[in-house]
Amino acid sequence: MTATDDAGEATRALILALVALACGHMLSTLLRTIPAISLDLMAADFHMEPQALASLTSVYHFAFAASQIPVGAAMDRFGVRPVSLALLAGTVLGAIASGFATGPESFAVGQLMLGVATSGMLMCPMTLAAKQLSAARFGLWSGAILSIGNIGMLLSSSPLAFVIDTYGWRAGFWISAIGGVLVALAVFVLVPNQPAEHKDESSPLSQMMEVLRLGLSRPLRGLIALALVSLASSLVLRGLWGGPWLMQIKGLTRVEAGNQLGAFTLAMIAGPLLVGMIDRRIGRRRALVAGTHAFAALLLALMALGAPHLPVAWLFGVTVMPPSYDLALFVLIGLFTSAQPLLFGMSRQLVDAQVAGKALAAVNLAFFLGTALMQSITGAVAALAGLPAVLLFMAAALLVGVVIFLAYTRSE
Repeated sequence: MTATDDAGEATRALILALVALACGHMLSTLLRTIPAISLDLMAADFHMEPQALASLTSVYHFAFAASQIPVGAAMDRFGVRPVSLALLAGTVLGAIASGFATGPESFAVGQLMLGVATSGMLMCPMTLAAKQLSAARFGLWSGAILSIGNIGMLLSSSPLAFVIDTYGWRAGFWISAIGGVLVALAVFVLVPNQPAEHKDESSPLSQMMEVLRLGLSRPLRGLIALALVSLASSLVLRGLWGGPWLMQIKGLTRVEAGNQLGAFTLAMIAGPLLVGMIDRRIGRRRALVAGTHAFAALLLALMALGAPHLPVAWLFGVTVMPPSYDLALFVLIGLFTSAQPLLFGMSRQLVDAQVAGKALAAVNLAFFLGTALMQSITGAVAALAGLPAVLLFMAAALLVGVVIFLAYTRSE
């Protein structure tokens, strides 16, 4: 066998390993968005209000955010393969626990387990790619990993709606558990067992404190403020309130709502690629990030005001805006909130090279901590003032994030 053949074989093996690990990220996005299409049925089973259950599901995101830095340290100490297998085992157990939950307490335990176990599903393929690929190829594969992962949100739209209508909401978690077993088998067979690098022997607590200190520093303060509400606005809408909005306010069936959420997800997959091309062409990253997020806030407000007897519906002379109006807004929100990855690039430009990794971790932590906070707060808002108020709150939070971002970042 020639050297070229050896290189080709090594490339194929790496691709298969990355795809196997990326399927773990796909499972993670599926699990975190199951409540969007089944919240009403789960709340009825648990004899509680949907708004209260919505706040409870934030346990997943809090656990997810808190676990990222310790999981990253574990990958440095033990390697990607053993950590990934351990996380997949935890994911299977968490999915089973959520599927068999009989009340809010047991469901919260299942969500806590899932939050911890899925926290490293994106970091695992990203870490392997960063170690094995050149900078140019890593850029290509990081996008591919994210796209593969977002397929999980496609699965949790129309296909999951059909499964829930036919077999009940618990089937979504049981199917996910089976998927976790299959992904674990693929990882066991395809991912190499590489030696750990022991890059950082400090404790996870000290690493967490370093990341928090950097995130609160003046250079990153504006980015962190926007990161806290940026991913939250799209994930909480897609993963929690989109389904109830379409079914309760617009009267769609579960499958019809799933179709619209599927279109939203496709926009979230295509959006980063489009924004990346625009960023490379115009070269005004700060203005692009601020403008897209401000426009997304406007779109959220327009969706809220299309509810029955609110100003947009009144302006068009109808009782409530039709579902096609929401479909267009969902797609546009998915596209305009896709400027989120540019915050990673800006963070690397604003700090010294030796702390670039911690700056990325600070932004990533803000993304998921903000999602947990947004999910918890909007549950209370929904209980007090209804679903239109939830969308208006999210729009206001985005605008506040944009203002702070512009105040703390320099014009290019």
